[in-house]
Amino acid sequence: MALLQLLLVLLLSAVALGWVARHFKFPYPIALVAGGALLGLVPNLPSTTFDPQLILVAVLPPILYQAALLTSWTDFKAHLRPISLLAIGLVAATTLAVGAALKLMVPDVPWAAAFVLGAIVSPPDAVAATAILSRLNIPRRIVTILEGESLMNDASGLVLYKFAVAAVLTGSFSLVDATAQFALVSAGGIAVGIVLAFVYIAVHQKLGDPFIEVLTVLTIPYAAYMAAEAVHTSGVLAVVAAGLVRGRYAPEIVSAEMRIMARSVWNLLVFLLNSVVFILIGLQLPVVLAGLGRYPTGQLAAIAGLVTVVAIAVRFAWVFPVGYLPQRVSHLREQRRPNKAELAIIGWCGMRGIVSLAAALALPLTLPNGAAFPHRDLVIFLTFVVIVATLVGQGLTLTPLIRWLKVGADWSLHQEQLRIRASMSTAALAAIDRELAGAGVAAQWAQGLKAEIAERIGLVASEGEELTPRMELVNRLRHAAIRAERAELLRLWRGNEIGDEVMHHLMEMLDYEQARLPAQAPVANAAARELAPTSAE
Repeated sequence: MALLQLLLVLLLSAVALGWVARHFKFPYPIALVAGGALLGLVPNLPSTTFDPQLILVAVLPPILYQAALLTSWTDFKAHLRPISLLAIGLVAATTLAVGAALKLMVPDVPWAAAFVLGAIVSPPDAVAATAILSRLNIPRRIVTILEGESLMNDASGLVLYKFAVAAVLTGSFSLVDATAQFALVSAGGIAVGIVLAFVYIAVHQKLGDPFIEVLTVLTIPYAAYMAAEAVHTSGVLAVVAAGLVRGRYAPEIVSAEMRIMARSVWNLLVFLLNSVVFILIGLQLPVVLAGLGRYPTGQLAAIAGLVTVVAIAVRFAWVFPVGYLPQRVSHLREQRRPNKAELAIIGWCGMRGIVSLAAALALPLTLPNGAAFPHRDLVIFLTFVVIVATLVGQGLTLTPLIRWLKVGADWSLHQEQLRIRASMSTAALAAIDRELAGAGVAAQWAQGLKAEIAERIGLVASEGEELTPRMELVNRLRHAAIRAERAELLRLWRGNEIGDEVMHHLMEMLDYEQARLPAQAPVANAAARELAPTSAE
């Protein structure tokens, strides 16, 4: 019963915090981390114990898999060098710098435990950053680099995390052995992920039922993770590799119905997992703070402040030299010189998030000899402080920084979408003409359909411009027609003239049809008067 009570508290808290984030228009991770901290201060909340490793296994695979699944393979390859420099080089540098800062402030912390904290806070989370960047029309390459970095640095950071935790548990560490083992487990994990991805692709083509397909897809990240871990390779890299490969082939093997269903399921699942982990660590804070009683408040503040500053500063210290490195080395020279403002934004997008939280919660409670994991409470507390400081501090100041630096106005992706949509509609018209010619029927039979597609081309061509009065009225009429259809459908349903199954099916069709229409805008009276003579004709 206590577990059910806790789950209910978590779900209701997630609903409330999600609404707050949407209402005040800021990324929901900021609301979750702040709300989780406040929730931990509420007395007499239901609590329960859980296996730390369960958090890591249950939460990370689906989150990493979804990120990999949605990654553009073409863009990822095009920006592989800067992504790799950030996701591997910067993660290693952050791990070393943060570990050294903690060791400097608390000398009795073992080096391995200090590097555990460094590995935990080394991978930034792109969720909050890209949520802001996507609204501000930031150049496409910046978003691509940040998303690719977030995907790869989660993998590299977690691999370093496992090595650091193993060093704490065993009490020994060899750089040569660790480097060889790192290469082995990384290559093995990637191989396992690729093989499983192709197995699932072959299975997927035999299913043919959207519900079974979605359920099957939900098992992929867990299967990849557990299979890789079973053969002592990297489960994280297996999940990422499986997501990248399957995302490459998904458009060819997945039906439209399954895509719509799976998109909703994945978004809900990832939001739920984010919410649960953020709020769980909030509930753990009172216990964590109680374990830090031997540290004076001033010392805790100084440690947290230094670790946070180092985690932020090392990113800038890495981004700017690396950003200009290609211009200094001829064989690495890029076509476009990095912009200082763009590098500043990439440097400021170092918000930590769900991966760091899950890794901190997954720390073992004890060592093999029964002793407590050294300074576990301190590591969890500092992780939480870094997440709060970066999510709230950098997340809320990112928009003003972008506007101050005047970065944006890159419409390449938007223009590409418009061009492709127009090309698709033109291809549809050509296909209709071929079908008509093959059937030997009159072209007038498809006149209505062709007019609809032609109008779609006109809307795409005029997107971003002011719509003509006729287009505005047609859009308004379509919305009105769908509203009338929906109202009539509900009237028939409430009058028991149709069953629930028919109602839900037709309601879904209306929802999809309305989702395809442009947002409704009010039609001015002048526009209606201008169209009145045409209507009379």
